[in-house]
Amino acid sequence: MKFAAISQSLSRWAGSARTFYAAVALICLWSLSGPYFHYNDTWQLIINTSTTIITFLMVFLIQNTQNRDNDILHIKIDELLRVSKDAQNAVLSLDGLDRKELEKLRQEYRSIGKTGTVSLNSSCGIAADDAEQVRTDLNQA
Repeated sequence: MKFAAISQSLSRWAGSARTFYAAVALICLWSLSGPYFHYNDTWQLIINTSTTIITFLMVFLIQNTQNRDNDILHIKIDELLRVSKDAQNAVLSLDGLDRKELEKLRQEYRSIGKTGTVSLNSSCGIAADDAEQVRTDLNQA
């Protein structure tokens, strides 16, 4: 079985209500056992060690799941852009841009959302010839 499949299964299990309730029950049992063990160092060490190990492993599990979900989302968006005749295909390869370039492009798209217009220039991948069509599409939306 692949790590991705195991990771997805564990993520579903770890994120379920039943697992949360089981964790709360275990913590309640641990806290109720405090007087029996006289709240000694070993009693405290059990919960500290357990939570540290679980947290350490969950970081990798969550990161793997998020990476996979992120990849799936990007592929779906790329496909939607690919099949839309009015979409700017230049945005299909944004992963090659640095942080400054991405922020500049993000500002361009924010201006579209706020004003319904965009400053059309070659830096954001929209050709000047398409200006009227883009404005028409934005006004119809």
